[in-house]
Amino acid sequence: MALLTESMAALPSTTLRFGTSVSRPVMMISQPVVSLSSRRRFLGFTGLKIRSYSTVSFAPSHSRYPRVSKHTGRVVCEAQETALDIPAVTDETWQSLVLKADGPVLVEFWAPWCGPCRMIDPVIGELAQEYAGRLKCFKLNTDDSPSVATQYGIRSIPTIMIFVNGEKKDAVIGAVPKTTLSTSIERFL
Repeated sequence: MALLTESMAALPSTTLRFGTSVSRPVMMISQPVVSLSSRRRFLGFTGLKIRSYSTVSFAPSHSRYPRVSKHTGRVVCEAQETALDIPAVTDETWQSLVLKADGPVLVEFWAPWCGPCRMIDPVIGELAQEYAGRLKCFKLNTDDSPSVATQYGIRSIPTIMIFVNGEKKDAVIGAVPKTTLSTSIERFL
């Protein structure tokens, strides 16, 4: 650590044209993650956490402010950790799992890089639990299985489609509330 401090102190400070100076590099020190439920006492709510960081600026010992430390934080969503794992369907299994299935089938067209897809994933998991035995739920990654997505004209994700006896009956585009999806599902049960 002493070597790091000496090398950081050796870095030059830059002065801008208005007399302010740019500080030396900042090092991030991670602190434990604190849950909002324990920090603000929201009972039963465990979906978000605040991840705290301390920033420590290294400056030479002759500086007016030798060490400046400030705490910052960011909110982290834990929905991925709490969501039910929904089975995946691919180009190869599409025919047998969706088109030849008995009863209604809900398919979520998604991609791992899609933020709204990650938001709606826990909702789809809850619906799969609520309608267990009456509705089959699957996820299709559009990056891994583009031919099925193209066949059904998927232009935006997330798109949720409901199939009955191999025929597309309804489609919902975007991250919508659970009630919207429940209403759509109820029409085909």
